[in-house]
Order: sequence, then C-alpha cells, then structure tokens
Amino acid sequence: MGDAADPVDGTPVHGSLVHGSLVHGSLVHGSPVSPVDGTSAAARPGAVPPDAAVRDRLTVEKNVWLCTVRPDGSPHVTPVWFVFLRGSWWIGADGGSVKVRNIERFARVSLALEDGRSPVVAEGTAVVRRGPFPADLADLADVTEAFAAKYGWDVTAPHRPGETRVLLEVPVRRWLLAGTAQ
Repeated sequence: MGDAADPVDGTPVHGSLVHGSLVHGSLVHGSPVSPVDGTSAAARPGAVPPDAAVRDRLTVEKNVWLCTVRPDGSPHVTPVWFVFLRGSWWIGADGGSVKVRNIERFARVSLALEDGRSPVVAEGTAVVRRGPFPADLADLADVTEAFAAKYGWDVTAPHRPGETRVLLEVPVRRWLLAGTAQ
C-alpha cells in the first residue's frame, strides 16, 4: 500500500508501517526520532500532553481504548494496556491480532482514556515494532521496563506457544480532547 492523503485534513497517511530495525528508534541529540515523520518528540507540537493533569493520568491510568480501522472501513475498538513515553503511546500486542492486522493495512488510530468526564483523546499513526525484544532493539529497553514497572508484566512474553509479540508505537499527531469535555 502506498502513501496517500487523509481525506479529512490532507496529511500524509502511510500504508503498512511495519518495522523491526534500530533505524526507527534512532536518537537525534538525545531526543527519539519518530519513525512516522522523522521528527523528534520535542519538534512535534502534539507530542507533549497539554497539561500536567493529563501527563499524570497517562502515568497512572491502566487502560486506553485503541480504535483501528477494519478492512471494510468499520471501527475496531479495544481496551489495551499502555505506557506513554517520549511523546508516544506504546502498546503490547500479539503479532497476529486484529488490531495489528488493521494497523498493517491502515496505520491511523485514535486512543481515548476511559474517563468520559475528563476525556483524553489523541490521534496518531501507529508503527508495528517487531522483536526480539529488547536485545535487538536496545532503544526499547525503557519501554519494556516501563511496562514491567506499571503492570508487573513482561510485555515481550508470548501468551501462547508459537505467538510473536509486537510493540505498537503511536507518536501523537494531535490531542483532540485533553481533560475537558467539549
């Protein structure tokens, strides 16, 4: 699938963004580079949550709703565990899951924290990061450590024999709602 433009805002939409190389976790002056657009988190205005209360929630809340697009165009919404680091949402998933297959076809996603009274909604373009982890992708060590600290869980461990694990990286393109219902 080639590059196309988003019909809503005209921004580039990349087709299948499946990566497993260190190139996509490279650092520029200590700031991680987005595998989507090659910019550092500091250079992406939408990367940093707008206020301290939202940043605190991203640290303590356990679940986020991830919305991907099915092949027929309908939404697929699922709750997932996450960590938010370096201006990106990170989500562990089984390599053959519906969410991963959807992202491989159409990488644009939305994410929403569970509290509807103080909504936090973001959009981004997901990248599938394939292992093995973290040895071959040393830049992901902080991500795997953050999952272990937050959930007491090894995000890289398969749930069933023969499964492969992936990390979904979603650099924030923009925050739609940041703790205030509109």
